[in-house]
Amino acid sequence: MSEQSSSKQPLSGNKNAIRSFQGMEPQLGERVFVDPSAVVLGDVVMGDDCSVWPLTVIRGDMHRIRIGARTSVQDGSVLHITHAGPFNPDGFPLTIGDDVTIGHQAMLHGCTIGSRVLVGMGTMVMDGAVVEDDIIIGAGSLVPPGKTLEAGYLYVGRPVEQKRKLTEKELSFFTYTAGNYVKLKDQHITEDY
Repeated sequence: MSEQSSSKQPLSGNKNAIRSFQGMEPQLGERVFVDPSAVVLGDVVMGDDCSVWPLTVIRGDMHRIRIGARTSVQDGSVLHITHAGPFNPDGFPLTIGDDVTIGHQAMLHGCTIGSRVLVGMGTMVMDGAVVEDDIIIGAGSLVPPGKTLEAGYLYVGRPVEQKRKLTEKELSFFTYTAGNYVKLKDQHITEDY
Protein backbone atom coordinates (compact mmCIF):
# COMPACT_ATOMS: atom_id res chain seq x y z
CA MET A 1 0.00 0.00 0.00
CA SER A 2 1.45 3.39 -0.98
CA GLU A 3 1.89 6.25 1.47
CA GLN A 4 -0.83 8.21 -0.37
CA SER A 5 -3.24 5.29 -0.09
CA SER A 6 -2.52 4.72 3.57
CA SER A 7 -3.12 8.42 4.32
CA LYS A 8 -6.55 8.07 2.71
CA GLN A 9 -7.48 4.97 4.72
CA PRO A 10 -9.12 6.72 7.72
CA LEU A 11 -10.99 9.23 5.58
CA SER A 12 -14.28 7.50 5.11
CA GLY A 13 -15.80 5.34 7.78
CA ASN A 14 -18.80 5.67 5.47
CA LYS A 15 -17.75 4.67 1.95
CA ASN A 16 -20.48 6.94 0.58
CA ALA A 17 -18.84 10.06 2.04
CA ILE A 18 -16.38 10.23 -0.88
CA ARG A 19 -17.87 9.14 -4.17
CA SER A 20 -17.48 9.36 -7.89
CA PHE A 21 -19.98 10.90 -10.28
CA GLN A 22 -20.06 9.94 -13.95
CA GLY A 23 -16.47 8.71 -13.80
CA MET A 24 -15.12 11.74 -11.90
CA GLU A 25 -13.51 10.67 -8.63
CA PRO A 26 -12.56 13.19 -5.90
CA GLN A 27 -8.78 13.54 -5.56
CA LEU A 28 -7.73 14.11 -1.97
CA GLY A 29 -4.29 15.20 -0.83
CA GLU A 30 -2.29 13.69 2.02
CA ARG A 31 -3.81 13.50 5.51
CA VAL A 32 -7.25 14.84 4.49
CA PHE A 33 -10.11 14.24 6.91
CA VAL A 34 -13.69 13.89 5.64
CA ASP A 35 -16.28 13.22 8.31
CA PRO A 36 -18.40 10.13 7.53
CA SER A 37 -21.58 12.27 7.53
CA ALA A 38 -20.21 14.64 4.87
CA VAL A 39 -20.44 14.13 1.10
CA VAL A 40 -17.61 14.91 -1.34
CA LEU A 41 -18.43 13.91 -4.88
CA GLY A 42 -17.39 14.36 -8.49
CA ASP A 43 -14.72 16.67 -9.88
CA VAL A 44 -13.19 17.77 -6.57
CA VAL A 45 -9.48 18.19 -5.82
CA MET A 46 -8.38 18.95 -2.25
CA GLY A 47 -4.87 19.79 -1.07
CA ASP A 48 -2.99 18.29 1.85
CA ASP A 49 -4.25 18.56 5.45
CA CYS A 50 -7.77 19.73 4.59
CA SER A 51 -10.73 18.93 6.81
CA VAL A 52 -14.40 18.50 5.95
CA TRP A 53 -16.64 18.46 9.01
CA PRO A 54 -20.04 16.85 9.73
CA LEU A 55 -22.99 17.32 7.36
CA THR A 56 -20.99 19.27 4.78
CA VAL A 57 -21.63 18.84 1.05
CA ILE A 58 -18.92 19.47 -1.56
CA ARG A 59 -20.61 18.69 -4.87
CA GLY A 60 -18.53 18.84 -8.06
CA ASP A 61 -21.14 17.28 -10.32
CA MET A 62 -21.46 19.83 -13.16
CA HIS A 63 -18.17 21.76 -12.87
CA ARG A 64 -14.91 21.53 -10.95
CA ILE A 65 -14.09 22.36 -7.34
CA ARG A 66 -10.48 23.03 -6.32
CA ILE A 67 -9.49 23.47 -2.68
CA GLY A 68 -5.97 24.34 -1.52
CA ALA A 69 -3.98 22.98 1.42
CA ARG A 70 -4.92 23.32 5.09
CA THR A 71 -8.43 24.51 4.31
CA SER A 72 -11.20 23.66 6.77
CA VAL A 73 -14.86 23.38 5.75
CA GLN A 74 -17.01 23.54 8.86
CA ASP A 75 -20.21 21.71 9.74
CA GLY A 76 -23.25 22.08 7.50
CA SER A 77 -21.53 24.05 4.75
CA VAL A 78 -22.49 23.67 1.09
CA LEU A 79 -19.90 24.07 -1.69
CA HIS A 80 -21.23 23.90 -5.25
CA ILE A 81 -20.69 25.31 -8.73
CA THR A 82 -22.57 26.90 -11.64
CA HIS A 83 -22.84 24.71 -14.70
CA ALA A 84 -22.01 25.85 -18.23
CA GLY A 85 -25.17 26.44 -20.24
CA PRO A 86 -26.97 28.84 -22.59
CA PHE A 87 -27.20 31.58 -19.95
CA ASN A 88 -23.61 31.17 -18.75
CA PRO A 89 -21.43 29.55 -21.45
CA ASP A 90 -18.39 28.91 -19.21
CA GLY A 91 -20.18 28.31 -15.94
CA PHE A 92 -18.41 29.09 -12.68
CA PRO A 93 -16.14 26.56 -10.98
CA LEU A 94 -15.46 26.89 -7.26
CA THR A 95 -11.85 27.67 -6.36
CA ILE A 96 -10.55 28.03 -2.80
CA GLY A 97 -6.96 28.80 -1.81
CA ASP A 98 -4.70 27.69 1.06
CA ASP A 99 -5.24 28.28 4.79
CA VAL A 100 -8.93 29.12 4.41
CA THR A 101 -11.37 28.61 7.28
CA ILE A 102 -14.97 28.26 6.12
CA GLY A 103 -17.36 28.76 9.03
CA HIS A 104 -20.35 26.62 9.94
CA GLN A 105 -23.25 26.62 7.46
CA ALA A 106 -21.49 28.76 4.88
CA MET A 107 -22.59 28.50 1.25
CA LEU A 108 -19.99 29.01 -1.48
CA HIS A 109 -21.40 28.82 -4.99
CA GLY A 110 -19.33 29.12 -8.17
CA CYS A 111 -16.97 31.71 -6.67
CA THR A 112 -13.24 32.23 -6.16
CA ILE A 113 -11.81 32.45 -2.65
CA GLY A 114 -8.15 33.40 -2.25
CA SER A 115 -5.71 32.21 0.41
CA ARG A 116 -5.77 33.12 4.10
CA VAL A 117 -9.48 33.92 4.23
CA LEU A 118 -11.99 33.52 7.04
CA VAL A 119 -15.53 32.99 5.73
CA GLY A 120 -17.81 33.65 8.70
CA MET A 121 -20.58 31.33 9.83
CA GLY A 122 -23.71 31.45 7.69
CA THR A 123 -22.06 33.53 4.97
CA MET A 124 -23.10 33.18 1.33
CA VAL A 125 -20.68 33.88 -1.53
CA MET A 126 -22.42 33.79 -4.89
CA ASP A 127 -21.60 33.03 -8.53
CA GLY A 128 -18.64 34.81 -10.06
CA ALA A 129 -17.69 36.62 -6.85
CA VAL A 130 -13.96 36.95 -6.16
CA VAL A 131 -12.61 37.11 -2.61
CA GLU A 132 -8.94 38.07 -2.75
CA ASP A 133 -6.28 36.97 -0.21
CA ASP A 134 -6.17 37.99 3.47
CA ILE A 135 -9.85 38.78 4.05
CA ILE A 136 -12.31 38.29 6.88
CA ILE A 137 -15.98 38.04 5.91
CA GLY A 138 -18.17 38.51 8.98
CA ALA A 139 -20.79 35.95 9.99
CA GLY A 140 -24.08 36.06 8.10
CA SER A 141 -22.73 38.17 5.24
CA LEU A 142 -23.81 37.98 1.59
CA VAL A 143 -21.29 38.48 -1.21
CA PRO A 144 -23.42 39.18 -4.32
CA PRO A 145 -22.77 37.63 -7.73
CA GLY A 146 -19.75 39.07 -9.54
CA LYS A 147 -18.53 41.24 -6.63
CA THR A 148 -14.79 41.44 -5.90
CA LEU A 149 -13.54 41.88 -2.33
CA GLU A 150 -10.17 43.64 -2.11
CA ALA A 151 -7.36 41.95 -0.15
CA GLY A 152 -6.58 42.98 3.42
CA TYR A 153 -10.01 44.09 4.65
CA LEU A 154 -12.88 43.12 6.92
CA TYR A 155 -16.24 42.83 5.14
CA VAL A 156 -19.68 42.49 6.75
CA GLY A 157 -23.35 42.81 5.85
CA ARG A 158 -26.07 41.67 3.45
CA PRO A 159 -24.93 42.76 0.92
CA VAL A 160 -21.36 42.86 2.15
CA GLU A 161 -19.56 46.20 2.64
CA GLN A 162 -15.88 46.93 3.22
CA LYS A 163 -15.49 48.08 6.83
CA ARG A 164 -11.78 48.55 7.60
CA LYS A 165 -8.24 47.31 6.99
CA LEU A 166 -7.24 44.21 8.92
CA THR A 167 -4.83 44.59 11.82
CA GLU A 168 -1.51 42.76 11.99
CA LYS A 169 -2.98 40.53 14.70
CA GLU A 170 -5.92 39.64 12.46
CA LEU A 171 -3.59 38.91 9.54
CA SER A 172 -1.64 36.45 11.70
CA PHE A 173 -4.89 34.71 12.70
CA PHE A 174 -5.36 32.99 9.31
CA THR A 175 -2.42 30.61 9.56
CA TYR A 176 -3.02 30.10 13.29
CA THR A 177 -6.62 28.96 12.83
CA ALA A 178 -5.73 26.85 9.78
CA GLY A 179 -3.00 25.14 11.81
CA ASN A 180 -5.39 24.61 14.71
CA TYR A 181 -7.83 22.75 12.45
CA VAL A 182 -4.99 20.66 11.04
CA LYS A 183 -4.24 19.50 14.60
CA LEU A 184 -7.90 18.84 15.33
CA LYS A 185 -8.50 16.81 12.16
CA ASP A 186 -5.39 14.76 12.96
CA GLN A 187 -7.03 13.84 16.28
CA HIS A 188 -10.24 12.87 14.48
CA ILE A 189 -8.29 10.72 12.00
CA THR A 190 -6.90 8.67 14.91
CA GLU A 191 -10.46 7.89 16.02
CA ASP A 192 -10.87 5.77 12.85
CA TYR A 193 -14.64 6.18 12.67
